[in-house]
Amino acid sequence: QLQLVESGGGLVQPGGSLRLSCAPSSFTLNNYQIGWFRQAPGKEREGVSCITSDGGTTNYADSVKGRFTISRDNAKNTVYLQMNSLQPEDTAVYLCAGEPQFEWSLFCSRAASDFSSWGQGTQVTVSS
Repeated sequence: QLQLVESGGGLVQPGGSLRLSCAPSSFTLNNYQIGWFRQAPGKEREGVSCITSDGGTTNYADSVKGRFTISRDNAKNTVYLQMNSLQPEDTAVYLCAGEPQFEWSLFCSRAASDFSSWGQGTQVTVSS
């Protein structure tokens, strides 16, 4: 079972940036599509972004498009979420999730139900 660990969260002022990382405690991420999700208190879990196993396709929620960038470095076995122009409404626990994707695909999913392996999350707080 793939186990994921997120890092890079913290407190940032509005307009600031953070880079989140998602790495496995064991196994390799090379054959997994990865999704980033966030959950704020009292709100449903939102699929923020995803990336295919080969990194060729990415997808973003409208709420973060143009501000967030997902990428992966398979040599470092890590997936990143670069978050720029952060706003208070971005405050949430951010989680990464993985699902096997052994074949080349043009599609990655932002639906939580499509992922079987999850990290514990990292808190992102945007506040002045």
